Amino acid sequence: MTEDRLREEIAALGRSMYERGLTHGSTGNISARCADGWLLTPTGSSLGRLDPARIAKLDWNGKLLAGDPPSKENFLHLAMYEERPQNGAVIHLHATHSVAVSVLADTNPEDALPPLTAYYVMRIGSLPMVPYYAPGDMALADAVRKLASRHHAVLLANHGPVVSGTTLAAAADAMEELEATAKLHLLLRGEETRLLNAEQIADLKRRFPQ
Repeated sequence: MTEDRLREEIAALGRSMYERGLTHGSTGNISARCADGWLLTPTGSSLGRLDPARIAKLDWNGKLLAGDPPSKENFLHLAMYEERPQNGAVIHLHATHSVAVSVLADTNPEDALPPLTAYYVMRIGSLPMVPYYAPGDMALADAVRKLASRHHAVLLANHGPVVSGTTLAAAADAMEELEATAKLHLLLRGEETRLLNAEQIADLKRRFPQ
């Protein structure tokens, strides 16, 4: 895929997510690998109104090569790419239901969401929660990096999810599945639930390796 086409796809995805309420204001950021670096949505930008030509292009040291200054959370994306060279895109959102799960006192930091559906297990697997760090704190990148080699999705405490995928479409599918499961989890709080058991989860992981 050409860089111009990838820029257009990032802008189209951002607009779609914004219009469906998966992001708001100037929150969230999207990135993707290109032939000679990587693209990242600009700092302070609304995902609903991205100009493809102004999306930042960086090298693998984080140096800006073209476009507007990148999101200040660029280090989250870089940490994912460094630990997951097989992945081609990273999405970070402040999606409402995922953030709600990240602030609950009883959220399991080892696995923030239960295995409610087959598609959640197939697209996310397990979801560790990274302890709270202030936005822009470089210690957050180190915390994400420690988990990224084993998990393509993490939940930042009191902040939101970071999800990587082999392609932009794969990362988007996984992010949307995570947010839908977070919503389902919140709707079911207080209700008796029937989770997928260990045998069912193992079967799904065998059939659909991540």
